[in-house]
Amino acid sequence: MRQPLPQWADVALVPVLSLLAAFLISGLVILGIGEDPVEALNTMVVGALGSAYGWGYTLYYATNFLFTGLAVSVAFRASLFNIGGEGQAGIGGLGVALVCLALPWPHWALALPAAMVGGAVFGAAWAAIPAWLQARRGSHIVITTIMFNFIAAAVLNYMLVNVLRPVGSMDPATARFPEGAGLPTLHNIPGLSAVFGPNTPANITFFIALAACLGVWLLLFRSRLGYEIRAFGKSEPAAVYAGISPTRITMIAMLISGGLSGLMAVNNVMGEAERLVLNSVEGAGFIGIAVALMGRNHPFGVLLASLLFGFLYQGGAELGLWTSIPLELRTVVQALVILFTGALDQMMRMAVERVFALFRRRTA
Repeated sequence: MRQPLPQWADVALVPVLSLLAAFLISGLVILGIGEDPVEALNTMVVGALGSAYGWGYTLYYATNFLFTGLAVSVAFRASLFNIGGEGQAGIGGLGVALVCLALPWPHWALALPAAMVGGAVFGAAWAAIPAWLQARRGSHIVITTIMFNFIAAAVLNYMLVNVLRPVGSMDPATARFPEGAGLPTLHNIPGLSAVFGPNTPANITFFIALAACLGVWLLLFRSRLGYEIRAFGKSEPAAVYAGISPTRITMIAMLISGGLSGLMAVNNVMGEAERLVLNSVEGAGFIGIAVALMGRNHPFGVLLASLLFGFLYQGGAELGLWTSIPLELRTVVQALVILFTGALDQMMRMAVERVFALFRRRTA
């Protein structure tokens, strides 16, 4: 009979061992292509964490992944596999752009709340359609959210080419946002200017992401609605017996999920590019799935996983810049991390359980 692991081993030890296994296999892959894995690791660590420039980009990417990871985790707590974060974040970017271009904003403190509402509302609205199809028509959420990623890309392409593109411009992008809508970077914040360089894109959206992380934790584990979401995700028949409406929970969970994905656009559209461009999401919606899986769908686990993937993203870019190791290796490392922390998580857990069982027998 299998005995459960101690909580510390289940929460910390198993993910750490899975991560070490992923990095070990990655090192063997690098060795197999004739490169030095130690040099590769050193390049990644120094490039992502060894300077103000590296930290700025690492936190910028981590902010994107934190929003999309939280979005996936909220939906998954309701047993809804929302893989439409890419499209929801893209449409959220459209909402942010429309808000920022609507008025000659005098100061970012006024533009930021409006942009957050615009991004969250557009992202939630894009998630609402698959949610309704699942709740009322029985359409599978995985299929509909995948399809809506492609529809979102087509909508953005049409809007940027035919509606929002400035006259005389050949670039499929909006005009630059008003100067008053520009967000301060972490370098501009008193006390942090010595830590972060002036040319890094990390901005105050990072603190919004941290607040969102805390808010999701309070929602899921300290509120009645969060209890209903988790109960519905564990057992729909039991939730229905307890008086919880499947349609209501499906719609609410997906609206929150889509809103979180849409909020990501504040970071990359308003904070970094200061305009909406094609492919502004850059795959962050899909990486959010891996972040949520590795973080065990817990907000603070998602925070740690987003920092790790921010490190991998920036460190992988440094590999492609300063070594002869191909940039695609970053994708390989990410895939191995996903493989070991997701698909092979149970295998690692069973191995750790055997070790703990052997230790118990010897000490009995």
